[in-house]
Amino acid sequence: MSDNGDQELVEIFVDDQSVKVPPGINAIEAAKFAGKEIPHYCYHPKLSVVGNCRMCLMEMGTPMRDRETGTPIMEEDGSQKIGWIPKPVIGCSTTISPGMHIKTESNLVKDCQEGVMEFLLVNHPLDCPICDQAGECSLQEFAMDYGRGYSRYTERKNVKPKRTRLGPRVTLDDERCILCSRCIRFGQEIAEEDVLGFIDRGSFSTLACHPNHELDHNYSLNTVDICPVGALTSTDFRFKMRVWFLKETPSICTESSVGTNTLVWSREGKIHRITPRRNDAVNDTWMTDSGREYYKRVEAESRLNQFQINGNTADAGAAIQEAARLLDSGRSAIVASGQQSVEEQYLTKMIADHLNAPVYMARHWEKGDGLLLSEDRMPNTRGALLTQLTTKLPQETLSELGEKMNSGEIDTLLVAGENLIDLGISNEQINKANVLFLGTQSNSTSEEANVLLPGLTVFEKNGSFVNLNFILQKFQQAVPGPAGLIPDIMLLGKLLHRLTGNETPTNINSVWEELSSKYPEFTGISFANIPTEGQELDGANYTQLDFPETKSLKFNPVNS
Repeated sequence: MSDNGDQELVEIFVDDQSVKVPPGINAIEAAKFAGKEIPHYCYHPKLSVVGNCRMCLMEMGTPMRDRETGTPIMEEDGSQKIGWIPKPVIGCSTTISPGMHIKTESNLVKDCQEGVMEFLLVNHPLDCPICDQAGECSLQEFAMDYGRGYSRYTERKNVKPKRTRLGPRVTLDDERCILCSRCIRFGQEIAEEDVLGFIDRGSFSTLACHPNHELDHNYSLNTVDICPVGALTSTDFRFKMRVWFLKETPSICTESSVGTNTLVWSREGKIHRITPRRNDAVNDTWMTDSGREYYKRVEAESRLNQFQINGNTADAGAAIQEAARLLDSGRSAIVASGQQSVEEQYLTKMIADHLNAPVYMARHWEKGDGLLLSEDRMPNTRGALLTQLTTKLPQETLSELGEKMNSGEIDTLLVAGENLIDLGISNEQINKANVLFLGTQSNSTSEEANVLLPGLTVFEKNGSFVNLNFILQKFQQAVPGPAGLIPDIMLLGKLLHRLTGNETPTNINSVWEELSSKYPEFTGISFANIPTEGQELDGANYTQLDFPETKSLKFNPVNS
């Protein structure tokens, strides 16, 4: 609202409080500007309005005018008379208009809310103590805030299926369903996979998949996120942990260059789930199911957690010293990665500049879905351009590097997480070089490395990425890394210090001091002042590059 001039706002009255709101919004959203809550279940700001839960009933009136002349009808005190609709209306489908009056706390509204809550709880099971939604359940909250506090219903409740498999990742407890239809509309309008619907009628209505279909698309878990009760549950998270025990940490999904905003839910150093975080300019309120699985890499069997020199365990200092010796004494090249953060890419460039070493980046482009999974499967390809780590698009293969290794022109490689075998480099070529591997997961290259420098995952460190629309976004450490490991920024900074003998940045704040002073795109930015919603950077110098899907995703700042 702060970005809109007063001339674009309209004045309405919420419980007799004057408030100016953007035109065209509904009463539920307008009431928020007055600090008032209109309870609701079926309404979701990113879905169509259906008005089937009736929880958002309110009183509404508009300024009266003479029907014949159009002149205002005035009260005795000189104010314009308000014509109140005799029956309550639903807030979700009521678009505000200038001068509209809304009552959210009248006796009539209270009676309506209590009546709706009583109907919703008629067949709802009283199993809150074992419900996965406990602690983040709108039905619990609104029953306390707007319910009667007792039930007049004495008949036997309807029994419905308790553990229905809707798909590989979603389990339905149909007794808890309040028929809000959010999940159905999400499939129709967002995922464009219309597989859910209601069958039967009245108290026997049941959520089900269409015949011969499952809820198995890559956005199915978003239905769990938007379910206001405990009807839809994540099969993976089901009965694993109470949400009030978990710590929320803002992060960024590294599955692709979209840069989906996420929340990492952890307890005592262990991650239990990933959910989307709302950012209207990037991902709305959604994320992919596959992106939620990335936290499992933290404890994967392939995880690297020990420094090594020639296959023998070493401490961090010795491994860094040996890596510096090999780089300084050889003909070096660097294989950088779009998985590296902006800060790590900057330090990698400084190492490359000191060594006068060529930098190679591999292309990881796969088929996108036009929604929140882009073709570029690296979260920070644009960051590499802005830090000038590379000046061109990543290559499909590293055949040029292989030729230089064959000729002996390059005999030492610093590899950031990539598997050279997958990039067209043969085992024979790898064996001709000294390989220094910096990464989190083992692969064919790490197994042949002379020096192994284990890194931290995105969940174990702080940093930033630049997404496909050149929006700079930061992520924060959610859990500690394995014992003995250090942040990649510190590792690269220490390696640079060993090479140059000069003082080098080894923490995120000192890196940003240099970044903001060297590159015009980062001028005036520090890690601390990167906004929660991200900061759009100037990517005009790179629009001529043939990026895939740069502006074609369904959710992007141009169309949001």
